[in-house]
Amino acid sequence: MNDAITTVVFDIGNVLIEWNPEYLYRELIPDDDAREDFLTTVCTMEWNLQQDLGRPWAEAVDVLSRQHPDKAELIAAYSERWHDMVPGEIPGTPDMLAELKAQGTPLYAITNFSEDKFVQAQERFPFLKTSFRDIVVSGAEKEIKPGLRIYEILLERNGLTAAQCLFIDDSERNVEAAREAGMSAHHFKGAEGLRAELKQLGLLNG
Repeated sequence: MNDAITTVVFDIGNVLIEWNPEYLYRELIPDDDAREDFLTTVCTMEWNLQQDLGRPWAEAVDVLSRQHPDKAELIAAYSERWHDMVPGEIPGTPDMLAELKAQGTPLYAITNFSEDKFVQAQERFPFLKTSFRDIVVSGAEKEIKPGLRIYEILLERNGLTAAQCLFIDDSERNVEAAREAGMSAHHFKGAEGLRAELKQLGLLNG
């Protein structure tokens, strides 16, 4: 069996497009301590993760607003002003994605993302619609990284050999899980390092 890497699998958030609640809440809660408290005790990463697992945003906002009625407007903003958390593309990586596609490299994605917000992201960033042969979205599958099942879904659904895939993610836990699933993996810290590895693997010429 030829296990040379032929296929590239991208994460999306903070690899191709930036996402950080701080961008929105610096405006809504200017005080650093108050903002940190809100994002660590009210709209927590664990709460957001439930939407990535498929919980509807309306339900998520309603449940949390009943727990924190004095924070209801701030909680609603997490969904209503979601795009303010996404300032744009990560510099350099969409260019590499386009280069890989132009070379005919099979491209896929696995992303922890709520289903409806991902549709919105695709409308805003058209390359998320046109670049990939398949995208496994956690909110649609009710499976999430770093759980192994979400990687297996991609491999099984597309008849891919894990050893022939390079997975790219900004989370070290997700990278380690991809390796456990049999893939090679790159811990993304910036476009320059990714380009160097893609060239070293013979996946990019330029």
